Amino acid sequence: MAPRSFLGNFLAQFQRGPQKGYAICTAPRSGSNYLCQLLTSTGKLGAPLEYFNGSSRRVLDDPTYPDAPRKQIAKIKTTGSSPNGIYGVKLFTYQHEQISANITWTDNLPDLHFISLIRHDLIGQAISWSRAKQTGQYRASQPVNRVPQYDADHILAQLDEIRHEYAAWETYFEKNSIRPLRLVYEQVQASPQSAVDSIAEYLRVDGPCRIELSRVTVERQSDSISAAWRTQFETDMANTGMIIRG
Repeated sequence: MAPRSFLGNFLAQFQRGPQKGYAICTAPRSGSNYLCQLLTSTGKLGAPLEYFNGSSRRVLDDPTYPDAPRKQIAKIKTTGSSPNGIYGVKLFTYQHEQISANITWTDNLPDLHFISLIRHDLIGQAISWSRAKQTGQYRASQPVNRVPQYDADHILAQLDEIRHEYAAWETYFEKNSIRPLRLVYEQVQASPQSAVDSIAEYLRVDGPCRIELSRVTVERQSDSISAAWRTQFETDMANTGMIIRG
């Protein structure tokens, strides 16, 4: 299929009306991939991805994906948009800091809303991130590059980084007088349609936004190894006198 002409792009944008969208502000291993696929599956709530992560996009879905910030912004408005003009993007604190050093990305996205996604189970989140960093497997569909090894210090480092990520977002929201829609991964998992409905209501999207679970391919990666690591980590922390909450 031939690429759409500039005029074609302009007319398509005109026909669907003004754009508006959202940024999912979160931390790694928060269940954000699951939420993003739920939203995309509706066909009416954009297609949120890490559009400010060029290397990841090139590996996962687009070998020609750009690193230039303005071109990434354009991807959010096109690839990240559904036919009704709703766009979505997901990003972590470090991505926000990197892109903000080059462009005020929030000023370049029309009618931007903010969604805060956190995970209550911080230990599980840290264990998941420790394993992913060691194996290179951030999704169940990706290969395992090496066998992960339990490392309490490494898990603790990821736990500290997760707390930093969440705290940094809270500072950003407060500094800019932003009142985001707040979601918790465990609640999204328990009632995915309710979570999607809350976002649709927040964005004032017309009509129902029903999820299509057949289009949600993300699989949980937590398993018996994760459970064993958790037991060992909690024991190790107790033996050092540290109280780890979450």
